[in-house]
Amino acid sequence: MKKVLASFVLLTTVVLSAQNSIEWRNNRSGIYNETGLLKEWPAEGPRMLWHYDGLGEGHSSVAIANNKLYVTGMTGNKGSLYVFDKNGKLLNKKEYGDEWDESYNGSRGTVNVSDGNIYIISGRGDLVCMEENSLNTVWKKNLLKEFDSSNIQWGINEVPMVIGDKVIATPGGKKDNIVALNKKTGDLIWSCAGEGDLSAYCSPLYIRDQQVPLIVTHTANHVIGVNADTGEKLWSYEIKNRHSVHANTPVYSDGMLLCISGYGKGSTMLRLTDGGCSVEKVWEATELDNRIGGMVKVGDHAYGSGDSNRNWFCVNWKTGEITYREKGQAMGTIIAADGLLYCYTDRGNLVLVKPDPEKFDIISQFPVTMGTDQHWAYPVIYQDTMYVRHGDTLMAYEIK
Repeated sequence: MKKVLASFVLLTTVVLSAQNSIEWRNNRSGIYNETGLLKEWPAEGPRMLWHYDGLGEGHSSVAIANNKLYVTGMTGNKGSLYVFDKNGKLLNKKEYGDEWDESYNGSRGTVNVSDGNIYIISGRGDLVCMEENSLNTVWKKNLLKEFDSSNIQWGINEVPMVIGDKVIATPGGKKDNIVALNKKTGDLIWSCAGEGDLSAYCSPLYIRDQQVPLIVTHTANHVIGVNADTGEKLWSYEIKNRHSVHANTPVYSDGMLLCISGYGKGSTMLRLTDGGCSVEKVWEATELDNRIGGMVKVGDHAYGSGDSNRNWFCVNWKTGEITYREKGQAMGTIIAADGLLYCYTDRGNLVLVKPDPEKFDIISQFPVTMGTDQHWAYPVIYQDTMYVRHGDTLMAYEIK
C-alpha cells in the first residue's frame, strides 16, 4: 500500500442530500450537480491531486459522507472497507468478511452511508451494517441463507438502498425476493415475492413522485415495481437476456423508465400509469444493449454505449429514435455534470463529451494508466474533484 501524488477516484455513487453525501451514481441517475467545472482538459488530462495504491481487487466505486471517502477492496478472499479523507489520507480500514474470488474477482457493489451507519452487500450476499466512525459491526445477515436463495454467476453486485428506517435489498428468493430490513437492527419489515426470479446484479431505484412511493428493480427475467411502504408488488414486466444479467439501474424521468439490458436484448422504455400502480411499453431499441455502463438523460435524449455492437449512442427519450451511433471508443460507463458527459471506457480512456444529439462530440480525453484489471467502476464528481477507482488504485483529479 502506498499513497502518492495523484487523484482519480472511480466510484458508483448517489447524492443523498445537498451534495453532503454521495451514494451510487449520485441518486442513481448518473447526473451530478457540480458547476463551474473545466470545459476541456489539458492534453495529459486534469491535474492529479493524489492516488492510493493497495485497495486490492475490486470494481466498487467511492461513496462520500461527512467529507470522508469510502471504498471496498479484496485481499486474498477477504473484503475490507477503506476510509480516506479528501486529501487521500487513509483514516481507517476494516475487514467485513468473505468476498467474491471465483471470476472477475473483487468487491462489487458500492457502499451506502446513512444516519451514522455504513451498509455493504458483499459478492457472497452478506449485508453488513457498520458504525460510521468506529467501523464496528452493528449487525450482519447473509441474504442468500436468510431468505433461501442462491448466488448468481458473477456474485451479488447490489448497492443497498436506504429509505427512511428501511434498507432495501434483493436476495432473489422464491418467497422473499425483495426485502426491507430495519436499518438499525436488521429485522425484517416486509418481504415481496416478486416473480420469484434470482437477483440480476441490479441496484434498486426509488421513485417518490407517483401516487404511491415505488421501488423499481430488475430481477433475472422481470422489471418489478413494489410499494416502498408495504412491499406489495404493484406490477412486473418481462425482460430477458441470455445470461439473466441486468446490471443497470433503470433511468427515470417524468413518469418514464428506461430499462437497459445487454447481451443483445437492448433497452425498453416503460411509462408508469395509474399513479405508478402499472406500466405500459412506449418503445424498444434492441441496438441499445448496454450491459454494465449505464445511461444518462440530458434534455430530451439519453446517452450511453452498446455491448455487442461497441457503439456509443444517443436516443430520443420520448420516441426511441437513435439519433447517432458511433464507433471509435470502447464501451464503458457514463455520468454527466455541468452540461457535459464523462465517459470511462473499458480500455481505460476517460473521455469528455459534449451532449450533442447529432454526434459523439469528443472535447478531451486521456488514458488511466494506474491500477489493475478491468476499468469498470464509475467515476464520481464531488466538490470540484473527479474520483476514479481502477482495481487496486484510487485516484483524484482536479476538474474545477
